[in-house]
Amino acid sequence: MGRGGARSPLPWLGALLLVYLGAPIVYFLYRLATTPARGFHDPGLFPAFWVSLQGATIATAVVTILGVPLAYVLARHRGPIVAVLGVLVMVPLAVPPVMSGILLIYLDGPYTPLGQFFGGRLTTSLIGVVLAQTFVSAPFLVVTSRAAFSAVDPTLGNVAATLGHGRLGRFLRAEVPAAAAGIRAGMVLTWLRAFGEYGATIVQAYHPSSLNIYTYIQFASTGLPGTIAPTALALGVAAAAVAVSRLVVVRYRRRRHDTGALPVPRQPDIPAPSPLYFDVNWRLGEFRLSVAHRAESLRLAVLGPSGSGKSVLLRCLAGLYGRGPGPVAYGERRVEAIPIERRHIGYVAQGFGLFPHLTVWEQVLFARDADPRIAAYWLEALRLDGLERRLPSELSGGQRQRVAMAQALSRSPDVLLLDEPFSALDTPVKVELRRELRQLQREAAVSTVLVTHDPEEAALLADEVIVVIDGHVLQQGPTRDVYDRPCSPVVADLLGVRNVFAAEVTDDGRLRCDGGILLRAPTLAFARGTSVLWRVRPDDVHVSAPHRAQPGAGAGIDVLDARLDDLSWLGTRVEARVALAPGLVLEADGSHLGGLVAGAPVQVAISPEALRVWVVREERVELAAPATAGDGRSG
Repeated sequence: MGRGGARSPLPWLGALLLVYLGAPIVYFLYRLATTPARGFHDPGLFPAFWVSLQGATIATAVVTILGVPLAYVLARHRGPIVAVLGVLVMVPLAVPPVMSGILLIYLDGPYTPLGQFFGGRLTTSLIGVVLAQTFVSAPFLVVTSRAAFSAVDPTLGNVAATLGHGRLGRFLRAEVPAAAAGIRAGMVLTWLRAFGEYGATIVQAYHPSSLNIYTYIQFASTGLPGTIAPTALALGVAAAAVAVSRLVVVRYRRRRHDTGALPVPRQPDIPAPSPLYFDVNWRLGEFRLSVAHRAESLRLAVLGPSGSGKSVLLRCLAGLYGRGPGPVAYGERRVEAIPIERRHIGYVAQGFGLFPHLTVWEQVLFARDADPRIAAYWLEALRLDGLERRLPSELSGGQRQRVAMAQALSRSPDVLLLDEPFSALDTPVKVELRRELRQLQREAAVSTVLVTHDPEEAALLADEVIVVIDGHVLQQGPTRDVYDRPCSPVVADLLGVRNVFAAEVTDDGRLRCDGGILLRAPTLAFARGTSVLWRVRPDDVHVSAPHRAQPGAGAGIDVLDARLDDLSWLGTRVEARVALAPGLVLEADGSHLGGLVAGAPVQVAISPEALRVWVVREERVELAAPATAGDGRSG
């Protein structure tokens, strides 16, 4: 510890608490070692100890079976009813234990309807002890498990659903293991609290005596000497319970399933083409998504900024919102009425959605219908062989991405849905995995829907693209057409297409742009007054200092006065931004503008042949539903 740490009061404050907690135990152990008559031979000791042991174990089992599902519901739902249930769970912590026992007597006492139904035995048997222990200890498990479930990424349940697991399977195989650490801690606290319960037990069930009631009787009759044996047993049991819980955690963390020899890889069969059709109209809170499309190819990208509804659309196509969003078809198969676990899709979520407790081999076999031979093929194809026994925490970001892909592909899905799969990766890894996915699309021949905000990614991995913003389609169609002719400057910006501006065709066929700038362009096909968009590549914008000869300048070339807005070195190139008017700023090659600074006057030369001009058109999409044959409504 450094000097600053040595002067810190924090360790001393913690040490004072430890002394306070440990001193009574040290003094008791000294008394235990030096007292000859400890009371271990008293005939009532071990029967009372056995009552407490049985009761605590049964109570913990009951609380676990009932409390874990309750904790999951409280963690996953919101609203006034859930708030009331949360308060109700906390009541046994707020009420003194003796009062808890009195509350129970109102329910199961010998003169209540419930007590009379059981012949008054609820308060004169081990059942009474269990009821008291269950009531006071249940909050410990529910509270800790609720916190654990709240920390579990809901994506895990979604991924499990797309891999064919129903609601119970998702809960038991995906979400409970992910929350296991919190559940185990809650079970230990519940057992210890139940074993140590006294106040509610003495009111609810005085006989048979638990260890705590026996200890009180001994103290009242013989003083401290009679309490040595039961106190020693209680301390030993507490230490054993904590030790066992730690041992279980360590063994769980070290566990690895031996995969043995992997099966002989088998290349998956090429599936029947399944281009998507959908007409989604869905409200999520205040956000409304309205997107319709009939794909003509197997590779579709949905492009838009954050918050535009891309991921919501993908979840609609997967079935995570049920049938409410509207008709969806994979090829000719209507699926909106089919439960998500039976749609036979592959889904790669943001953050990959890998199960933290499963090894790589277990991940790729997690789907209910995963084929081990096909899983082995994808492990090899995605360069994951040799990593079969690793957990997700032991993999790099690129490896986790490949595992998520292999997991989705091991069931040979009809459709592969990819939700920004590369957004969390470094650029070199991202570039590499894009190329791998492009190759995978060719090999698997599976219909893919890629959600992304990266225009380069969409262009590389899709034959068709939908541009969305605020839940609505701005433009859609074949990728090359959309990139070549964006329908607005906003779409051009989202596509990463530079130097796209609006203009109007004048009487003499020129373009009137913002600020009254006039440009010659190939506009013979357009009538006067037509609203158009025009584009020029940055390489075709020639910038120079004033009165310096322009490269390629001559008759018919527009040379315009401008201002250097910015000059940026981007590692592999120098980019210049030149302002012809306040709303007309062009990007250009600035590698030959050394010595100029922002704000300097420049001249810009643009050849008419370098301009591309097209008419502004608004998108209107009307789609007919696919044939209802095999629509999946029968399951």
